[in-house]
Amino acid sequence: MAPTARPTVAQPLSPHLQIYRWTWTMAMSVFHRITGTALYGGTALVAIWLLALASGPVAYSYVAGFFGSVIGRLILFVYTWILMHHMLGGLRHFAWDFGIGFDREKRLAMSRLTLIGSVALTLIIWAVALLVR
Repeated sequence: MAPTARPTVAQPLSPHLQIYRWTWTMAMSVFHRITGTALYGGTALVAIWLLALASGPVAYSYVAGFFGSVIGRLILFVYTWILMHHMLGGLRHFAWDFGIGFDREKRLAMSRLTLIGSVALTLIIWAVALLVR
């Protein structure tokens, strides 16, 4: 008896980003991944600062001069935002691990608060740092 041929069925195509409608949750998920990757660069800057501090006053003066410049402060400001955004995104995911915030309204609010909160925390941190200085 000859084997019967199986009918060919059209397989569904895997969806891609051009099909999906972007949502706050999707955008914050992408930002969370990007900021997580960017933290590696910021950690390298912290390591450079610590090495310069341990190397003596001459090495430290170069690094302190760079971080005191306009470009250096801009980098530190962006690094602060990256750190705050990634932290709040992590807290959002931590809440989800406990089953909190899965309904549409809470999910949207938590995603928006991640962005708003990270900007607000960054501005507060820098305002306090500049006032104390």
